[in-house]
Amino acid sequence: MKRTLTTHDLPALMTGIMATLAAIGIARFAYTPLLPAIIQEGWFTASQGAYLGAANLLGYFIGALAAHSLSERFSHRLVMAASFAGIALSFVLCAGAGSFLWFFFWRLVSGVAGAILMVVGPSIALAATPPERRTRVGALVFTGIGFGALLSAFIVPLLLGLSLSVTWGTLGLLCIAAGLLCDYFLQQQGVAHLASPITASPRVNSPTGGAGVKIIVMLVVGAYALDAIGFVPHTVFWVDYLARENVLGNQAASLQWGIFGLGALCGPFMVGALAQRVGWQGGLMIAFAAKAAAVLLPVFSLALLSQSVSSFMVGAMIPGIVALTSGRLAELVGPTAHKKLWGQATAAFAAAQAVAGYAMSALYGAWGSYTSLFAISGLILVAGFLMVLLSRGVQQRHAHLSTQQSSKHATQHSTNQGKQ
Repeated sequence: MKRTLTTHDLPALMTGIMATLAAIGIARFAYTPLLPAIIQEGWFTASQGAYLGAANLLGYFIGALAAHSLSERFSHRLVMAASFAGIALSFVLCAGAGSFLWFFFWRLVSGVAGAILMVVGPSIALAATPPERRTRVGALVFTGIGFGALLSAFIVPLLLGLSLSVTWGTLGLLCIAAGLLCDYFLQQQGVAHLASPITASPRVNSPTGGAGVKIIVMLVVGAYALDAIGFVPHTVFWVDYLARENVLGNQAASLQWGIFGLGALCGPFMVGALAQRVGWQGGLMIAFAAKAAAVLLPVFSLALLSQSVSSFMVGAMIPGIVALTSGRLAELVGPTAHKKLWGQATAAFAAAQAVAGYAMSALYGAWGSYTSLFAISGLILVAGFLMVLLSRGVQQRHAHLSTQQSSKHATQHSTNQGKQ
């Protein structure tokens, strides 16, 4: 079977890329290099800035809970257009100093809209892609996260040279452009028909494939939720940690955010190749181990090489683990059931992320330092790795029991035939 991408995959792929670009790449990651400037300009205190970052995480949880039901009730085109508009407005309407509650509300809206795009966009891409090419497409749709991070790393510092207001407004315009491109590709042949969930690709596996599969799914989703905690320090505090706490300055911190963005862009390509060699399950184990080591690295060393390795590997494994988890769940339950389960997984991720965001903001307020937060997150990622490892054990045991049962049935069948 042909596994390389074709021009027929482009509409589905670009729909997914534009969705993840706006959902995380801009709505979430563009705020990270903005945080030091917001504090330095006196718009908000360091503690308020951290809570505004956490507002996006809370919105992400709300959006993840609502995404599946909204996409079942309304057309995908309408749901996605409204989400792009919400993210664009969250930037445009904050392009000037305002009250904390005003900014909190719009950061919340950007999180809600981002989660909806993250659930619906990749699911559309997977359902519109033939099974033999889903591994590649399922990974590449998350390159949008990396494009957004890379874009924010290089554009935000340049725009900040003009003004903070211009920066917020320009990011809103970028979201509008991404939304228009997404809408164009969504209407192309092979994707537009997915406006109704009934016409999606047929289910490959049953989502209720026995207790073994349910346990595996629960463990994978649980590990994904733990990944959300490990995800917080680098995506919310990394630039501020380097620029202000370690007095490295905005330029050095922006360089690290650029390396982070480069990693986020490379991550889906890396895990796509990895998944084709060792499968979704094996790739997920390797990704968790690599991310745990990279998050813990700044605790032991802040040399330039250590910063750069940490920035690149965490950047790469953020969309990498998202892609691998999405692919693993699709492998377990099939593309039709994937959207609902992926919505539930995203909600679990978002809940853990929101709690971690607020908890870490509170801990930073109490401790006045980010260092311990990286240590906590690294250890949580080690726990996530152990859950993925356990899921492999459950799968192997489930497969062994299934083989034994098949052998037993075959033996009984032969015995019955012999008696006849």
